Amino acid sequence: MSESRTKNTARNITFGTLNQVVTLLLNFINRTIFIKILGPEYLGINGLFSDILMMLSLADLGFGTAMIYSFYKPLAENDNKKVAALIKFYRKVYSIIASCVFVIGLTLVPFLRYIVNLESPIAYLEVYYLLFLSNTVISYLFVYKASIISADQKNYLISKYQMKVNFYRTVFQSLILLLTRNYLLYLFIQVIATFINNIIISRLADKLYPYLINSRQKLDRNEKKHIFENMKSIFIYKISGVLLTGTDNILISMMIGTIWVGIYSNYILVLTAINSLINIIYSSVTASIGNVIVTEKPKKLFEIFKSMQTVSLVISCFVTVCLYMLINDLINIWLGPDYILDDLILISIIFNFYLGSVIHPIWSYREATGLFVQTKYIMLFAAILNIFLSVLMGKYLGLAGIIFASSISRLVTYFWYEPNLLFRVYFEEKAKKYYIPLVINLLITILLIVVLKVLFNFFTIDTWYKFFIKIIIVCLITLITVIMVYRRTSGFKMVLT
Repeated sequence: MSESRTKNTARNITFGTLNQVVTLLLNFINRTIFIKILGPEYLGINGLFSDILMMLSLADLGFGTAMIYSFYKPLAENDNKKVAALIKFYRKVYSIIASCVFVIGLTLVPFLRYIVNLESPIAYLEVYYLLFLSNTVISYLFVYKASIISADQKNYLISKYQMKVNFYRTVFQSLILLLTRNYLLYLFIQVIATFINNIIISRLADKLYPYLINSRQKLDRNEKKHIFENMKSIFIYKISGVLLTGTDNILISMMIGTIWVGIYSNYILVLTAINSLINIIYSSVTASIGNVIVTEKPKKLFEIFKSMQTVSLVISCFVTVCLYMLINDLINIWLGPDYILDDLILISIIFNFYLGSVIHPIWSYREATGLFVQTKYIMLFAAILNIFLSVLMGKYLGLAGIIFASSISRLVTYFWYEPNLLFRVYFEEKAKKYYIPLVINLLITILLIVVLKVLFNFFTIDTWYKFFIKIIIVCLITLITVIMVYRRTSGFKMVLT
């Protein structure tokens, strides 16, 4: 705790970004080999099983967020006994969770054939699913130790080791596909890599916090009760989040076809990689926010939020414009025209991405302040609405309808409710100070897309050389415009200082 919040945040962002860039490059290589050898059918199964296992992650009952949140205060106060007691408690909890996930996962095996929708059946489908399940169960074994490192603003250490494990995992998986074309071995390597990563992080935590080893500290009944109360609220958030983001591939598979899950997953790979880079910034400062909340007043909290929102708006505008203008060209050159989605689907994907991007500062404060307690039911309503709209709109608009349903569900529920609550309770300010910059940013983003689309309407991008030229032009025009718009804002000046 002797290191400053600023120093730890900078480290987290630096190492986290490096980790994600390396992971992105490796994933592109891995995905290219995967598609060329196994085809879109297996790619669809990969995406579908990932979403099914995301649904199973509900079994952790929201303990992940509650766990990190509970570490903030004792870490800030150097209360080692309390930290040790929390770790011991969470170790027992996650042993139970891992068992529950495994048992629930097994009960889904007989229903896999009804969820997978392919023209030709794939052999060993159940075996592939069981390896996915094993990978998820293993990921729970030492998660409580990774959480204390994150809460202590030292996530950069986790990033360093994850980068190494991901490198070797991707190399071995690619070699396996090239030499044997065996999907079973490919998945087996994933399970081994997850296990090794967890062992490394566990030993790192033991080294950083030696007082955790063989600790006999215990939480009293009131402390456990408080954690469970937070957990109940987060559990509703957990269900809502999974139903909002984790059901799309299942619905796409059942309503449209599993092969479309594979085609859609190529776009999601790009968006996930970019989101991961963006998330590094916010996850790196969330622990710092948690520390600030313990020690600072509402005015200071609001000042930090303003700078975060400015960063968010700059990033959201820049990335959204670049994604819309470049992603179809990337897919075309990388995989071919058969893997390109039409304009309506692309708009639905990009709009959904934009909404998720601009609300990041709100989410960071939600995690750090415990806002999930007050907003749990609005999230649940959003999730239920999303499923209803996905089925309805998917029937008439297909893939685009399912994705648009997520955007509409967000907009009419927590997208406006959470900022109102945060500003009233924690900042003691009016929420219009949040919404006005947001509307302006959306208009700038749309204007830039229209102008650039007209500019490049008569150009065909069919080589990597032309694609890189387009990247430079699009990025420069967008970046210069965004800087010109935001250079005089108080948030932008605060970031520079």
